[in-house]
Amino acid sequence: MLTLRKFIYIRNTMKKIFIFLLATLLFISCEKDCYNAPLPIIFEFVNSSNENLIANGTLTTYSIQDENNVGVQLSKTSDNRVLLENVGAYNGTKKYKFFSNIKDLDFSIQSSEFNGGCDGYQINKLTFTGIDIDVTDEKGYYKIVLE
Repeated sequence: MLTLRKFIYIRNTMKKIFIFLLATLLFISCEKDCYNAPLPIIFEFVNSSNENLIANGTLTTYSIQDENNVGVQLSKTSDNRVLLENVGAYNGTKKYKFFSNIKDLDFSIQSSEFNGGCDGYQINKLTFTGIDIDVTDEKGYYKIVLE
């Protein structure tokens, strides 16, 4: 038989469990556990006839180093473009140098902290400097004419 004393004990225990679960849920939901990485930068290298230089075998070696001579990880995509990995995760401007068997290029990436619900960075501007170079900002990648 349920006595008044047992009922009050069960009710108080249930209240404590409910308050504990509610507090736990609030702490978990308020925690910032998301991160927005900068969008990737993709280069496509073409000649003046708009032929992809990786696909036709003309561009055989290429690499990128930052201003501290640290190599940037590059990946060749299935459509013979070059994906720059892990660039833009900083506040400010960083200079880079592209080396290849055809031509060397200088460029810089300006990034800033992401102002949204999550922490992260966004790339604001990519600028090629030095020699005249034909670069087109296509939707999702940069087309660069190398001669």
